[in-house]
Amino acid sequence: MKKTKTLDWLSILFALLILLVFPAVAYGDENDKEDHEATLAPYFVIEDADPKTDSFPLKETDVSTNINGIIAETYVTQTYANEGTNPINARYLFPASDNVSIHGMKMQIGDQIITAQIQKREEARETFETAKQEGKSASLLEQQRPNVFSMDVANIMPGDTVRIELHYTEMVISTEGIYQFVFPTVVGPRYASSASEEENPLADSDVRKESSDPWIASPYLEEGKTPPGKYNITVKLSTGVPITSLSSKSHEINVEKSGDSTATVTLSHPENYAGNRDFILDYQLTGEEISSGLILDSQEEENYFMLMVQPPERYISDQLLPREYIFVLDVSGSMYGYPLDTAKDLIRDLVSGLKETDRFNLLLFSNSSMRMAKESVPATPENVQKAIDLIDQESGGGGTELAAALRNAISIPIDQNFSRSIITITDGYISEEKEIFEIIHKNLNHTNFFSFGIGDSVNRYLVDGIAKAGQGESFVVTDSKDAANTAERFRTYIQAPLLTDIQVHFEGFDAYEIEPPILPTLFARRPIVLFGKWRGEQTGTIRITGRRGNQDYVPSTDTKNAQDFVQEIDVSSIKTSENSNALRYLWARKKVERLTDYGAQKTDSELTKEMVTSIGLKYSMMTPYTSFVAVTETIRNPEGESSDISQPSALPLHVSSLAVGGYTTGSEPGSWILLLGVILLAFILFFRNSKKHITKSFY
Repeated sequence: MKKTKTLDWLSILFALLILLVFPAVAYGDENDKEDHEATLAPYFVIEDADPKTDSFPLKETDVSTNINGIIAETYVTQTYANEGTNPINARYLFPASDNVSIHGMKMQIGDQIITAQIQKREEARETFETAKQEGKSASLLEQQRPNVFSMDVANIMPGDTVRIELHYTEMVISTEGIYQFVFPTVVGPRYASSASEEENPLADSDVRKESSDPWIASPYLEEGKTPPGKYNITVKLSTGVPITSLSSKSHEINVEKSGDSTATVTLSHPENYAGNRDFILDYQLTGEEISSGLILDSQEEENYFMLMVQPPERYISDQLLPREYIFVLDVSGSMYGYPLDTAKDLIRDLVSGLKETDRFNLLLFSNSSMRMAKESVPATPENVQKAIDLIDQESGGGGTELAAALRNAISIPIDQNFSRSIITITDGYISEEKEIFEIIHKNLNHTNFFSFGIGDSVNRYLVDGIAKAGQGESFVVTDSKDAANTAERFRTYIQAPLLTDIQVHFEGFDAYEIEPPILPTLFARRPIVLFGKWRGEQTGTIRITGRRGNQDYVPSTDTKNAQDFVQEIDVSSIKTSENSNALRYLWARKKVERLTDYGAQKTDSELTKEMVTSIGLKYSMMTPYTSFVAVTETIRNPEGESSDISQPSALPLHVSSLAVGGYTTGSEPGSWILLLGVILLAFILFFRNSKKHITKSFY
């Protein structure tokens, strides 16, 4: 009798564990699913078996980019088609570079072409929903993050083909003589922190809202699966300077040169390209970089300019302070496997290259964080080996509580005799970017921040933002082969900044609304770029000054002084362009970036919202508070019945299914593995006891 009760208890335990393993997001009713989507990390899609509904309406994406000098103009055409028998409303999540200015959208249905209108975000959403209810075809483009956008398309009728064209502008500038154009193709899954307001006192209401944004729970296909749609990418280069090398480390490409400074790049096998990794194009030019200088743009209402100055050669100072490095390594579920292996190679190279006069610490984080030592330790061979042994034990699992990890790193006692840098190494798959930037801004008085993005489709908004907010540099490592070279670049940057105290003086040239108004320390050898407006006569001089090394800088025209950096530009010698709109959009994007991105301002302030909204409406440009909407005049679905489809995305290349798939917010995959072990143990006990019971009964 006692054994029977034991068996019953084990059976009940087993049933309860089964219920825990399979989440409600997959098996609950529709209302339960909606409740979960507000708080869960992304989940695996369960494909609709209904043949009447087309679950993958996005059939093709065509990308056409023209790079003229350093300005890239891109047209992205998304083709939606309904191959089912039910009308559908589709949503698609897609990425872009975090510094693009989207300033045009068109929708084509059959022969009808509709130019989208820019509206306040709430108004655009209302316009779209009204059209949807009325049975009109409509499209809505919304910004979820500076590098994440959602496209909603309503009332796609059976047999319809709908084309949405987006037009945006961005800059391509060199770093250490290498130009890199990146076109992201997939939004990596975002971990939504489980920490409460009490646990995250720095998180304001806007930050907490981010964690519950519905787009964060967008569906993903299982690891290794890809959507059926096609992806085509074409890049046309016109540099004005002979191209010496052109390559892609992400894709096989075809290169067709029509001259020394012009080339057309296409994918070698577009039919095999599933849109699961960033397209990265690197190129170098003969001799000097694209020339430094001033570009003036004359418009009817306002005039714009772009100032680009090449930095000096790197200056190695013999007066560098000893440094303290705190490495913050992401070991969460999304880093499992290839990304974490790459990060381990990077960490080995970083810590192995430290000087014994330096100090360092290592902090590993997923759901929680763990320090190698309570305080930073000297970079002796013994301590370096201890750090390497520690990371070698990690395999990856759990959530991505980066905010808590950064607070832990910042709390490490400071030695004023050392210059501190915190280096974050992550894929960036979190939803609370603003909270991270807030933390960094509050600690700039004694620390600067560097970042390494690991993987083929990292969240560059976070990775770049950490560096921009933290007055440092960002790096992206796509595979282990890049690790050693990237680690060396980091050491060079951090030990020998090129310029500090950079200032721009406008003498006799009426410039105003300069963006950015304050220039950071320049670590990498990349151009200094400023945007602004100008009025009046095209006269005067622009002087750029800075400091090299650690000596006090005194403004001077003595360019022979090794500690001083001075460049001058005669404004009157510059030819004015009258047919380019690119500068106005680039200026507007830089203005919005300063007001809303990287934690520089409270984005939930009414004044900020008004300013950004005004810019978006004036320049017909996407912002956090403005959206594009297009609506047909005719009613195309008078019955009003339709199915809502959220098209699933592929997981980024090399990202494990541990990044998504039914883990509740804050869950630890390691805990789930433990839970499965308990289930297995229950099975063993059950069958062992059953065998004993049967044997006893038989005899």
